[in-house]
Amino acid sequence: MQVKKYLVKCLHRLQKGPGYTYKELLVWYCDNTNTHGPKRIICEGPKKKAMWFVLTLLFASIVFWQWGVFIRTYLSWEVSVSLSVGFKTMDFPAVTICNASPFQYSKVKHLLKDLDQLMEAVLERIVAPELPRANATRALNFTLWNHTPLVLIDERNPHHPVVLDLFADNHNVSASGSPAPGRACNAQQCKVAMRLCCLNGTVCTFRNFTSATQAVTEWYILQATNIFSQVPTQELVKMGYSGEQLILACLFGAEPCSYRNFTALFHPDYGNCYIFNWGTAERALPSSNPGVEFGLKLILDLGQEDYVPFLTSTAGARLLLHEQRSYPFVKEEGIYAMSGTETSIGVLVDKLERKGKPYSQCTVNGSDVPIHNLYSDYNTTYSIQACIRSCFQDHMIQNCSCGHYLYPLPRGQKYCNNQEFPDWVYCYSQLRQSLGQREACIRMCKESCNDTQYKMTISMADWPSEASEDWIFHVLSQERDQSTNITLSRKGIVKLNIYFQEFNYRTIEESAANNIVWLLSNLGGQFGFWMGGSVLCLIEFAEIVIDFLWITVIRLVAFSKSLRQRRAQARYAGPPPTVAELVEAHTNFAFQPDTANPGAYPDEQTLPIPGTPPPNYDSLRLQPLDVIESDSEGDAI
Repeated sequence: MQVKKYLVKCLHRLQKGPGYTYKELLVWYCDNTNTHGPKRIICEGPKKKAMWFVLTLLFASIVFWQWGVFIRTYLSWEVSVSLSVGFKTMDFPAVTICNASPFQYSKVKHLLKDLDQLMEAVLERIVAPELPRANATRALNFTLWNHTPLVLIDERNPHHPVVLDLFADNHNVSASGSPAPGRACNAQQCKVAMRLCCLNGTVCTFRNFTSATQAVTEWYILQATNIFSQVPTQELVKMGYSGEQLILACLFGAEPCSYRNFTALFHPDYGNCYIFNWGTAERALPSSNPGVEFGLKLILDLGQEDYVPFLTSTAGARLLLHEQRSYPFVKEEGIYAMSGTETSIGVLVDKLERKGKPYSQCTVNGSDVPIHNLYSDYNTTYSIQACIRSCFQDHMIQNCSCGHYLYPLPRGQKYCNNQEFPDWVYCYSQLRQSLGQREACIRMCKESCNDTQYKMTISMADWPSEASEDWIFHVLSQERDQSTNITLSRKGIVKLNIYFQEFNYRTIEESAANNIVWLLSNLGGQFGFWMGGSVLCLIEFAEIVIDFLWITVIRLVAFSKSLRQRRAQARYAGPPPTVAELVEAHTNFAFQPDTANPGAYPDEQTLPIPGTPPPNYDSLRLQPLDVIESDSEGDAI
C-alpha cells in the first residue's frame, strides 16, 4: 500500500512539473551550482555581471574545445609499441628446403622437347638474325609460338616503330598497321617484346623488356606453365627431386635424422620441397640450447647436372624459416644457399602482438576476412600472403575463367592452358598489371594479429676445402651410390647449419596509447582547471536540462489542450444552443419517415433520443481520498 501511495505521489509530482519558470530555474541554478563562474553572474553588480558572463562563456568554450580535442584523439585509436626481452626454451622453427630446379630435366625432357627447340631457334634469331635458317624453321612446331610469340621492335625511327616477327621476315607489320619490309635487326638495334593477343588476334598488346635475357626467360616460363598445368600433380611429383636424392645427411642436435623426418610438399615454383618440424602431424621439436651444436645440420645434393637449362638459371638450394603450421612462401620470403659452400644461419626470434579492432584491422585466424583461403587445404594457419594469393586466384577465375598454375585451385575449376583458354595469357598479363586488382586484394586482406618473425644472420665459407674434398666426396659417393669412385662434385653440394644464436627473444607488443582512464583524467582536468567544476557539477547541469525539457513538455501539452478548446468553441457562430432547441431540432411532429438521409439507419433502427448533457462542474468530480491526500501533502511540501 505504501508503494502504491508513493507511486501515485510521484505521478502527481510529474504532472505538476518542476513548478518554476525558465527564468526562475536558471537563477536558482546559477545561485546553487558548485561551478564558480555562474555564481558571480548572480551576485555581482551590472558591470561585473557582464564581465563574469563573458569570462564564463569564454572558459566554457575553451573547455568544450579541449574536450573535443581529447575525444577525437581517443577515437583515433592510436597505439604505442613496447619492446620487451624474454628468455626461455623455444621451439625450433619449421625449415623448408627446396632445390632451385623444380624438375629433373631427364624426366621432363619429353614434355619440353618442342618448346626447347623453339627456344634454341629464338636465341639464334636474336643473336645472329642475318643468317638464313629456312630448313631449321620448317622443322619447328609453331603451335606454342602462335599463341604468344616474341617479336623485335625496331625503334631506330621513333616516329615509325616497326614490329618484326622473328620467324616471318616477309610478314612484318609496323606499329601503325602497315606492312613493313623485311630487314635484319640485332639485339642492340631492336628491343625484344612479347605479343599478347585475345579475341582471335583482333586485340593485341606488347610487353616490352629491357634485356633479351629477361624476355626469353619470361616467355619460356609462361610456355612451360601452359605445359605443366595439363599434367596431374602426382606425375609432376615423380618428375622432381625426391627427398632421398636431395638430403644426403641430417643431424638435429645430437640426434640423427633423415629425409623421413621431413614432410614433402609440392611447390609449383620449386617442385618437391621438404619441411622439417612443420608441426602439422606431430608436436614441434624444442631446441635444448643455443649454438651450432644444438641446431639442424644438413648436407644437400642439388644434382645440378640435371637442371632444366631454360627454366632454371640459378643453382643452389632455396630455404625458408617459418612458424609451425604456416604455409611456406619460399619464392617470396626464402633465401638461397649457394652450392659448394657451408652456410651458417643464426636465428633470432621476434614476436609481434598487434591490437585488434578498433585499433587495427588485424585478424586472429582469418575467419573475418571475405576471401576464401585456398591454402587452408594444407591444414595451415592464416597469413596475409595466403590471402593475397587466394584473392588473385579468385580474380583470375572471375576474369579469365581459369586458375593460374602457380596458385591452389578451387574445387570445380581448371588450370589455364592454351587449348581450352586461348586468351588466358593476355588476360593474366592485364590482371597482373592492374593496380585496381592489387588495391582491392590489399584492402580486403588483413594482417595477422600474432606473428613470429625469424631474423637470420648468414655467413658462408667454401666447403669442402681443397685439402678435405677428396675424402669427403669419396664418403658421400659411397653412401649415395655405393661407388668407390667420386660421383659428386662441388657444384652440386650444399652444407647448412641452422641454429639459435641465443634464447633471448623480443616481444613487440602494441597497447592502447589512450585508454578510458586517460580520457576521463584529461576531461576532468580541463573542466576543473578552467571552470573549477567536477562530476557533480555535470550532474547538476544535467538536472537543470531535464527540468527545462519537462517544463517545455508541460507547456506544449497545455498549449495543445487550449488549442483544442478554441477549435471546439469556434464551431458555433453565436451562443451555444439550449436543451429545448436541441430537442426541437430532433422532434418529428408528423411522424414522417426520415428520407433526408436514406440508409443512415439501416434495418429500421430507432433514432437516437436527445437528452440533457450532464453539467461540467469541477465540484461534481469524484476523486479517491488517497489522491486528495497526496495533493495536499505535495502542496505542504
